[in-house]
Amino acid sequence: MYRSLFGRDLFADLDRLQRDMQQAFDLSPSIRGAARGGYPALNVGGTPQSVEIYAFAPGLDPSAIDVQIDRGLLTIAGERLAGAAPAEGATVHIDERFSGRFRRVVSLPDDVDPDAVSASYRDGVLHLSIRRRESAQPRRIEIH
Repeated sequence: MYRSLFGRDLFADLDRLQRDMQQAFDLSPSIRGAARGGYPALNVGGTPQSVEIYAFAPGLDPSAIDVQIDRGLLTIAGERLAGAAPAEGATVHIDERFSGRFRRVVSLPDDVDPDAVSASYRDGVLHLSIRRRESAQPRRIEIH
């Protein structure tokens, strides 16, 4: 009897539009909060002695990953090659594996030491540990 004025769910469309706009403006995560949806996915955290960053990038050659720190910004860049091509005559219905160039930039806190970085790549996870400056680490002061 009553028909909607709109052919689709207007509120669902508005929600989708809002998500798309948020993703468009969340370009560079900081140590305080990361944007979602970039490649490689990042976990950023810290201890009183270091900042710990985990980049989830399976299937990459570690020598092809470029990691740089410049003026308080950590940049992880590289290229992920396309996977195996589908068989001749096959139709691809879903292809969710990212391929192509990537670049993630994370702003670091002022107390990190850019000369004290260790990096390892194991089981598709790049782990970066950036030590905090000695002067910024908490220390106990004895009272005499």
